[in-house]
Amino acid sequence: MRGGARRAAPVAESRRRVGFAVFAECLLTGVWIALASVPVVTAPAAFAAGARHLRRRIGEQTGGWREVVADVRLAARRGWLVGLAGVGAVAAVWVDLRVARSGLPGGRLAAAVGVFALIGGAVVVLRAAAVWEPGRSWRALLGDAARRTARTPGGSLLLVCGIALVVLSAEFLTPLAIPVLGVLAGAAVAVEERGRAR
Repeated sequence: MRGGARRAAPVAESRRRVGFAVFAECLLTGVWIALASVPVVTAPAAFAAGARHLRRRIGEQTGGWREVVADVRLAARRGWLVGLAGVGAVAAVWVDLRVARSGLPGGRLAAAVGVFALIGGAVVVLRAAAVWEPGRSWRALLGDAARRTARTPGGSLLLVCGIALVVLSAEFLTPLAIPVLGVLAGAAVAVEERGRAR
């Protein structure tokens, strides 16, 4: 009995260390995602590279900032179009919100629909970025991610909460949102891995 307890203690300690290492890697990945997202349209590519880095770490493979930079370049080749579409969607929702505040009839409904569509689109992009691999088409990734978003609402809701956490962190203390971006990427990877396991 005592021997079993002794063996269980190192296993639990090892799991704790791995958990802390992954959490620390998520925080560092958030910094890399923030740096790669500076041009704004590269944000989907930055999340894709960050998620791939975290998948490597979970799989106990080597890789550091050089691999992340290479992945950002590869993902941005077509991913910048996804980023551009995201900028357009944010601009459209901003206009809807301005219309809603002006008191025009139907403005509030249009703004609400726009905000929900924007959040749904962000979840789809996160889920697509979480499974991105070099050579995969963003169009195919987004189509598959949209289907998974609808089929697994629990995972999608988790990502909505992650997005809210990033926004609230930015409101509370702007620099705090930077490492939280990595936690969001980690959550997206976890949601996709959980879906595969099922």
